[in-house]
Amino acid sequence: MNYHDKKFKPVSNSENGETSQETLFHYQQEGNILTSLYQGGKIKKGHLIGLVDENGHIDMRYHQVNVKGELMTGVCRSRPEIMENGKIRLHEEWQWTSGDHSRGTSMLEEV
Repeated sequence: MNYHDKKFKPVSNSENGETSQETLFHYQQEGNILTSLYQGGKIKKGHLIGLVDENGHIDMRYHQVNVKGELMTGVCRSRPEIMENGKIRLHEEWQWTSGDHSRGTSMLEEV
């Protein structure tokens, strides 16, 4: 699976997360290396880097500056699902590596 030049928006997130439907991710992929710049909602600017395996699963690390001016970091594992319309839905399990180190889940869909 290749995520190059695809855009995603969250459709759900745990209460302790910072992404929302206003957050837009723009994925770039070279080989199995995935990067994304993102922003919107509670996030002023964010960046992620990850590795994509042969099944399209993503193992990523992220860092972002929120609207409070805080630098937040975390880890995330994403599992892809191909929806009926052919677009990708990502099922994510994540954990903050800053702040309270809490865990959460989110779902993103290709726009």
